[in-house]
Amino acid sequence: MIITSLLDTDLYKFTMMQVVLHQFPSAQVEYRFKCRNPGVQLAPFVDEIRSEIRSLCSLSFKDSELRYLSSLRFIKSDFVDFLGLFRLNEKYISVTPLSTGEIDISISGPWLHTILFEIPVLAIVNEVYFRNTQRVPNLIQGRQRLDEKIGQLQAFDLQALKIADYGTRRRFSRAWHEEVLRVLSGRLGTGPTGQFAGTSNVYFAQLLGLTPLGTMAHEYLQACQALGPRLRDSQVFAFESWAREYRGDLGIALSDVYGFKAFLRDFDMYFCKLFDGARHDSGDPFAWGEGMIDHYKRNRVDPRTKTLIWSDGLTIPRTIALFKQFHGRCQLAFGVGTNLTNDLGYEPLQIVIKMTRCNGQPVAKLSDTPGKGMCEDEKYLAYLRQVFELDVNH
Repeated sequence: MIITSLLDTDLYKFTMMQVVLHQFPSAQVEYRFKCRNPGVQLAPFVDEIRSEIRSLCSLSFKDSELRYLSSLRFIKSDFVDFLGLFRLNEKYISVTPLSTGEIDISISGPWLHTILFEIPVLAIVNEVYFRNTQRVPNLIQGRQRLDEKIGQLQAFDLQALKIADYGTRRRFSRAWHEEVLRVLSGRLGTGPTGQFAGTSNVYFAQLLGLTPLGTMAHEYLQACQALGPRLRDSQVFAFESWAREYRGDLGIALSDVYGFKAFLRDFDMYFCKLFDGARHDSGDPFAWGEGMIDHYKRNRVDPRTKTLIWSDGLTIPRTIALFKQFHGRCQLAFGVGTNLTNDLGYEPLQIVIKMTRCNGQPVAKLSDTPGKGMCEDEKYLAYLRQVFELDVNH
C-alpha cells in the first residue's frame, strides 16, 4: 500500500479545502491527468493503480492526525470536525487505459470531496511506474546525488540559504522521500539556524517534526473563474476570498495563473501590503524576482519586508544562483521538488492533474511557460486571453 495516511499530501490541499468548506461547499469540479513525457506506457499498470486508489479510498483520518491538524494555527475546529468524517470516494475517479499505451485519469464531483485526490494519486502513479520499470532502484546513485546537493548548499557563503521539499507528487517512492527528508534535516539542520526550512508534505512534517509549508495552488484561482461574479475580476476575487478566510495568515499569493503581467495589474497596493509575498511557478525566475521587487517599490512597499518564493522546477545550482541575485533585497524561500525526491538517474515522470471545469464551466491556467497550461476548450482559452489582455503565447 503506497499511501497509508490521508496526511500524505501537500499542506495547500488542506488550506484550500478549508476555504472550499467555508465559502464554496457546493462547487462541482472536474480534473484531468496529463503526462508531459511523450509515449510513456502507463496502461500496463492500470490494475495496480486502481488497486492503490481503492486502498487510498479506504483511509480515514486518525485521531492523532486530527490533533496534529488542530495544532496548526490556521486550521479551524469545524474543518477538523469535518475531516473526522471524511473519506475519499472511489466513485468520483476513473482510470482508463488508452490504445496508445497511455492512461486517462478523470476526477469529477463535489470540490470538497475530490480536492484531496490529486497529490496521492500522482504519487501512486509515480511509484507504481518506477517499481515496475526499476525493480532494483539505484539508491547508491541517488544518495551520491543527494550528497552532492547538500555539499553545494553548505558552501561557506550560503549559510542563509534555506530550501524546502515540494516533491510529494513526483517522488520516486514514499520510502525514498522519507530517506531524503531525514538526510536533509539531519545534515542541513532545521529551525532558525538550519538550512532546511521544512516540507509541503503534512504526513512527513508530523512524523519527522518538520515545519509544514504551503498556501494556495492554481486550482483555487482557476475555480474562482467560475465562482466569482465577473471573469476579469476572478483573480481579485480569489485573493479577497483567501484574505477573508485567513485574515492575513498564509499570505503568499500565487502569481502565474493569468501570467505575470496580469498578476501585477491586479496585485495593487492593497494586496502588496496585505499579503506577505508571492510565489513563482512559471516563466523566467530571475525576471520575475526583479519584477516583483520593482512592483513593491512602485507601490511604496519595502521589498525587504516581503517573501518571494521560487518553486518552478528548481535544481540546486539554479536555487543558488537565485539566492545570490536576490539575497538581502527581499525575504527568500525556495521549494525544490522533483530534483530532490526523484533524482536517481532515471527520467522523472512529468505528470500533473489539473482542474478543467468548475460548475460546468471551463477553467484554465495561462502559464508564463509554454506547455504548462491545460484546458480542453480552445475557445475559452482564447476568451480568457482576451479578457486578461494576453498574447497568444500564453
